[in-house]
Amino acid sequence: MSSFELSILLFVQFAVILGSCRLVGWLIRPLGQPQVMAEMMTGILLGPSLFGWLAPGLQARLFPPQSLPVLYCLAQIGLVLYMFLIGLEFDLGLLKQKARSAAFVSWAGILAPLLLGAVAVWALRDRVPLFAAHVEPWVAMLFMGSAMAITAFPVLARIIAERGLTGSALGTLALASGAVNDAVAWCLLAIVLAGFTGQTSIAVLAIGGGIAYALLMFFAGRPLLVRLYARLQAAPKSSNLPLAVTLILLMLASWFTDRIGIYAVFGAFVLGAVMPRGELQRQTEAQIGPLTTVFLVPIFFINSGLHTSIALLSSPAILAVAVLLLLVATAGKGLACALAARLSGETMRDAFAIGALMNARGLMELILLNIGYERGVITQTLFTMLVLMALATTFMAVPLFNRVYRAGVLPPP
Repeated sequence: MSSFELSILLFVQFAVILGSCRLVGWLIRPLGQPQVMAEMMTGILLGPSLFGWLAPGLQARLFPPQSLPVLYCLAQIGLVLYMFLIGLEFDLGLLKQKARSAAFVSWAGILAPLLLGAVAVWALRDRVPLFAAHVEPWVAMLFMGSAMAITAFPVLARIIAERGLTGSALGTLALASGAVNDAVAWCLLAIVLAGFTGQTSIAVLAIGGGIAYALLMFFAGRPLLVRLYARLQAAPKSSNLPLAVTLILLMLASWFTDRIGIYAVFGAFVLGAVMPRGELQRQTEAQIGPLTTVFLVPIFFINSGLHTSIALLSSPAILAVAVLLLLVATAGKGLACALAARLSGETMRDAFAIGALMNARGLMELILLNIGYERGVITQTLFTMLVLMALATTFMAVPLFNRVYRAGVLPPP
């Protein structure tokens, strides 16, 4: 396929992707699901699980292998832009008030799933081909624990934003807990890859580099950015110089955290969190927000769905294992986070709401699974099981949250 033919095809792909996402969103809206859930579902529906099963020839022509790298690159750009926007809305002052609860909730949401995931691998190790034959047992247990523990931070952030909870105490606690939770989960993945490849430098670089980056940005980056943007504000508005500088910094921050092994979204989120607030924040959100959320973010879900095949779960035994992993994931994550929030002083209602939100895994789970599959750690069967687990736990998040808050009655900010 030539570059010209590929460019023409991309226009059709984008039209199909955006139209399908909106159609599915309209269909599931009566169920109380946010648009992000529609995008996750659309990704699987347009892949081999449905579209490829009903019309394999047409699906192959619409999404040929040559186009997938382009979709992947656009998906990454959309992802870092979106996480930067979430960081811009993150209330650091409120985070200080919730630091103790956030630490308690996040660690409960890591340790309980980590333990249960390890037990599940041990119990199933000789029964189902979940991992590559040469994967050490401790590596398999740690990977499964990471997959159970991770939170769909961008999905959680989008649910909170769509429900108007971004500036509330509950929303900030959920975002803070999810951020810490995922940072630790990515460090665990770095240890898994280090054990799988025999290169301990992978884990050292990811953990040490991530801590250094966060500390540098919060203590040195914030005052420097305030002074930088104070000067940039004097530039003519027609030049869009502040936006250009922001995008350059965003790309560099995303590159750095991706390079050290904790993924680009954390670089983007931290940069957004330390950016100056006020008029600059409002201008940036207005300039890049709509295009990011409506056009670029859905491409990530489609890109992941194209690699998922539900047909691999046709065996009753395999399907039973998939259901077992779903139950273990839900109990280990949702209930553990709810109990930790309650013990840290949150009300019963807020505690169960936190548990429901933290149990969503969608986006970050898909990223982790793709890395594990591409590196040869997990089989395609386990990949499909955990993709469906991510979809199911994310689908449950909003109904459970609405049930706790009496069909959508939101808490005070």
